[in-house]
Amino acid sequence: MPVDDAQEQHRILIVDDDPIVAESLEELLRASGYDVTSALSGPEALELISAAGRAPDAIITDVFMPGMDGLALMREIKELRIGSAVIMLTGYGTVESAVEALRLGAADYLTKPVVEDELRLAIERAIQQRSLLQENETLRKQLDDKFSLDSIVGRDVRMQRVYELVSAVAPSKTTVLMSGESGTGKSLIAHAIHQQSERSRGPYVELACGSIPETLLESELFGHVKGSFTGAHTDKVGKFQAAHGGTLFLDEINSASPGMQLKLLRVLQERKFEQVGSNETQEVDVRVILASNEPLDRLVAEGRFRQDLYYRINVVQIDLPPLRERANDIPLLAEHFLDQFGREMGKELIGFSDETMAALMRYTYPGNVRELQNIIERAAVLSAKQTVGVDALPTHVVDGHTASHPLSIVQQADGEWEPMSLAEALREPERQILLRALEANNWNRSQTADQLEINRTTLYKKMKAFGIDGDGGKLAS
Repeated sequence: MPVDDAQEQHRILIVDDDPIVAESLEELLRASGYDVTSALSGPEALELISAAGRAPDAIITDVFMPGMDGLALMREIKELRIGSAVIMLTGYGTVESAVEALRLGAADYLTKPVVEDELRLAIERAIQQRSLLQENETLRKQLDDKFSLDSIVGRDVRMQRVYELVSAVAPSKTTVLMSGESGTGKSLIAHAIHQQSERSRGPYVELACGSIPETLLESELFGHVKGSFTGAHTDKVGKFQAAHGGTLFLDEINSASPGMQLKLLRVLQERKFEQVGSNETQEVDVRVILASNEPLDRLVAEGRFRQDLYYRINVVQIDLPPLRERANDIPLLAEHFLDQFGREMGKELIGFSDETMAALMRYTYPGNVRELQNIIERAAVLSAKQTVGVDALPTHVVDGHTASHPLSIVQQADGEWEPMSLAEALREPERQILLRALEANNWNRSQTADQLEINRTTLYKKMKAFGIDGDGGKLAS
């Protein structure tokens, strides 16, 4: 069999008390291109691994050996977290030993005499399994790093209080309620709580309640059975079931209807629910974190949110301040995002010019941290220099106001209300948004349409309707 270059990198350790068997397996696997060593006992195998300083990719061990047998060796390998894939060999296997080997994590269980092709396939599968496990561990570490408290940037005293609350509440099963404007980082905090909890190995599931139509929200949360309503062609697992053993983050809980609030109260109290169209009660073990972008105490006072549900979820409350109220964190966040995007894009970006940072500090960020992140990503893309200049910022940020943000236009409107239709009232703000977006993109209509998430035909129609020509000039409205 030809030697495969990829296989030369794979190290195999054979453990068998019969020297003839060990030697024949060595010859067989060396001929297949593997780097092979052997040991005549479990303790000798552990000594070889320790001396090498690197775990073999796969260990092939006999089950029945004097002293430390194969199962005892497997337990040691697991205890020491050596990480090698293990293949068990036996001349007279039993169901019990096979079950125990697989329970301990053996990749395969083969009987002697070994069929060459069967052994090669078992080794390939074992090495692939080890690679997947290592990849999963790497991804999990990346998640741990991404959603650790160290990844949440801010020195503001209120953010320090948030860090303290997260550290205190994470190890418990306590329900957490977060409040704050959109874009303040509620999802990041929820994920950090999950990653620092005992449930970090379990699933983390998110649902933005405000993004789901009321008629579908119950199905999204609790699932449904086939035929329970028009369009229910198959059974569906809900978010509560999907998060079993882990954490469920429900954002925009303030948008839930009174009927849905009652159902949520029951599942939070009893950890029980029924799928839509089913009478069978399901039980779940889920830690629930909730968030609202409106003050729930005010909604309770107005009769728009159930008081009993509010008291049930408001065990530990975390308030996230808007970015405009912690402006001293803007340089820190901007540098953090610039470093992040620079690494992702393979660009060496070392900071911001004084004029650029001054513009970033003047802006009031109606979209909070999320908006700052998007602004810095755009700047990282457009900057041709290592130091980001003011020309890489959107026009409205340089101007130091937020007129291009639809919410800010409405919020800045003053004077008495003049009766008019909603379409008429929105005409001028929409016109200003289009103008600023076009100016920010140097009147490139394709880029403007992409940024506004509309197609070019729609953009052309709106430009015509608002009296905006294609050369940067404005026609009479």
